[in-house]
Amino acid sequence: MRIVPALLGALALAGAVAALTYRSPPGAAPQPEAAAPAPVDLGPEIAAFYRDRGFQPLWVSGSALRPEAHQLLRILERSPWLTRELLAAVRAAGDGDPHRLTRADLLLTQAYVDYFRHHLRPPRQREMRYIDAGLAPEEPSATQLLEEAAQAPSLAAHLQALERINPVYDGLRRGLAAYRSRWSALPQAALPAAPSPALLRRRLGLAAGAPDHEVAAVLREFQAVHGLGQSGRADPPTLAALNAGARHFEQLIEANLERARAIPPRPDGRYILVDTASARLWMVEDGRLTGSMRVVVGKPAMATPAMAGLVRYAVLNPYWNLPPDLVRERARSVVRRGPGALAAERLEILSDWTPQARPLSAAAVDWRGVAAGRRYVNLRQRPGPRNMMGAIKFMMPNDIGIYLHDTPFRELFARADRRLSSGCVRLQDAPRLAHWLFRGRVPHPSGAPEQRADLPEAVPVYIAYLTALPSRGSVVFASDAYRRDQALLAQLARVESARRP
Repeated sequence: MRIVPALLGALALAGAVAALTYRSPPGAAPQPEAAAPAPVDLGPEIAAFYRDRGFQPLWVSGSALRPEAHQLLRILERSPWLTRELLAAVRAAGDGDPHRLTRADLLLTQAYVDYFRHHLRPPRQREMRYIDAGLAPEEPSATQLLEEAAQAPSLAAHLQALERINPVYDGLRRGLAAYRSRWSALPQAALPAAPSPALLRRRLGLAAGAPDHEVAAVLREFQAVHGLGQSGRADPPTLAALNAGARHFEQLIEANLERARAIPPRPDGRYILVDTASARLWMVEDGRLTGSMRVVVGKPAMATPAMAGLVRYAVLNPYWNLPPDLVRERARSVVRRGPGALAAERLEILSDWTPQARPLSAAAVDWRGVAAGRRYVNLRQRPGPRNMMGAIKFMMPNDIGIYLHDTPFRELFARADRRLSSGCVRLQDAPRLAHWLFRGRVPHPSGAPEQRADLPEAVPVYIAYLTALPSRGSVVFASDAYRRDQALLAQLARVESARRP
């Protein structure tokens, strides 16, 4: 549908062509008639938006563009939507001519819709599995964006809020700019295995006569950003990262920006973010990080999946139901040492994993068959100080048995590599998370096992895999322990190649 800026007071609809009326404020002097500018091609949703609001402009107040129009132009900087046509229309509207103001209004609206539909889109390649409906991000429609803009108490605040997606995405955007300014701006020449001092200084952007302590300081800064040991020396891992080139790391940040899009904008919501690459958890409320802690996540052979679900309740004094691989391991212990191996761990034997499971005696079980995977039983550990679940676990019902839980093994959180579990997420400070989830009113357990305590409201949990994270205005890279980066980079490269003309 083509909307053509119209003369004052004129409104004509003919076929697929609609004319937009710019209405001068009451008492304003009539404006001289000007030649109609070239037509503006807009979609039916934008046309319907203007029609439904009586053809009133969005970005014009009185006989001038609103300050929010210039705020939008700043947002559009360095984007494909800041076109020469739009800039020319905004400049031309500076004389207050109603036709030119109308044209600028239309082009601003089109750019607003196009930019924010792209900015708020879901990731191109989905690594995350969404267990519960409503947790996945969705691309907003033009109608939704326009209605929100028109109804916003403050258009300026609305634009500012739309720019934010989530703390990780927003921080990575800033971090990518900082990375380009700091590390991509350096010479990118490859270094040999034993570079001369002159070559190393040149690669680090230092003067030829820079003292050794300056070289060491820049190397430590580079190592900190790139997730390397901060030796201050050009060791083999550091040389490998330098020779990978800045573009490689820019692409990693861009790939993690795509991963961060899997977490939808929730400016007024609460959610938990778990990052399995850095083995950390954050509590997020109203778009702000309100707390964090270390976690233990799945070992590479049993990687914690990227998934999103709703924590609906906690279990106090939980049992620990052993996963099948550990059941087989314990069965081999019984074959070697006898049933006492189970008693030492306070393990009970059940016929299966259902609520109707029957208790079994050790003598009734074919342990060699269980060890070989031909027979199946459920082993569960009774609650207690050494129970693997600790005192509480947080349940987000799902078909793959992933949840967050306490643990008695506090020493594991001091380790740099915390990929040690069978897939679930162990919490460094489960009581603090419980206090946050229950809004300060944590239920007190009785002595009974497996006590269910429903949360005041379900809270989303996003378990992501982020090998680049924002840090102090820049980024820090984590190791790709789950070996997922290359597949994502290849997928994004294919998408980008398909988009090129």
